[in-house]
Amino acid sequence: MDSPVPPPASAGDSPHPAGPRPRHRDRHGRGMRGPIAPPQVPLSASRAEAFADLVHDSAERLERRWPQLAAVEFLVQEVPVTGPETPGEWDPLLDGDSVPLGSYVAAHGEDPDRIVVYRRPVEIRTKTRDERALLVHEVVVEQVAELLGLAPESVDPRYGQD
Repeated sequence: MDSPVPPPASAGDSPHPAGPRPRHRDRHGRGMRGPIAPPQVPLSASRAEAFADLVHDSAERLERRWPQLAAVEFLVQEVPVTGPETPGEWDPLLDGDSVPLGSYVAAHGEDPDRIVVYRRPVEIRTKTRDERALLVHEVVVEQVAELLGLAPESVDPRYGQD
């Protein structure tokens, strides 16, 4: 009687213990693995997306009180940068200032007024999502106050309160 011939070794089957092992996708008959969380829950959003949502929520909250903010563009940048478009505007290595958390860029030509919130400096200064939301709102209020030429307390009466 003929004995069964073993299948030829594939590239994934290595006789050496340090070599690659075959991959199993359906371990223990549980089915294919899917995402940890469905896309509609906050866990599935990246940190950058969650931060942009905080800025957007803060802008919407202020827009209800100040309708003229509908024409303002609210943006998120990772870190503040200087370059040819912002010559000498901010360079902490030369003047010793602290890192800004946000900035206001006045309208120029066809470009609208812009308020920029810097994600990494804000994240570094906060530990929890609630602290981050509060700081983002304070930064947005301060920049809107600069845009409107008002005190931050006039823009949002709850400014500075916990």
